[in-house]
Amino acid sequence: MYVNHSYTNAVANAPFAHFDEDGFLMNPDLWTREMATQVAEQAELGSLSQAHWNIIRFVRDKYLGLGAIPPMRRICREFGYERDAVKGLFGGCKQLWKVAGLPNPGEEAKAYMD
Repeated sequence: MYVNHSYTNAVANAPFAHFDEDGFLMNPDLWTREMATQVAEQAELGSLSQAHWNIIRFVRDKYLGLGAIPPMRRICREFGYERDAVKGLFGGCKQLWKVAGLPNPGEEAKAYMD
């Protein structure tokens, strides 16, 4: 069952954004940078740095192009980061997925994302 959640402050002028009960954006086409900023704030990730935005853009491009998020080792290799550095930025893959505005990947995938 999907529940409508809205991150209202940052998206007041955007179309109503629908999130599922786990906080994943149901339609990645509705994603905005402002929405990402608000999701990150609510997750207590702090301000999004250029490193955050580089990873978000990379993950969104790969997901929207291929239908899947790239493996963490691919993200690390692309930007020259250690796995712990990426985890330090987002707190884990699940949080990165949410900030990047990607839809719920399913229960099995979520089990591997922490």
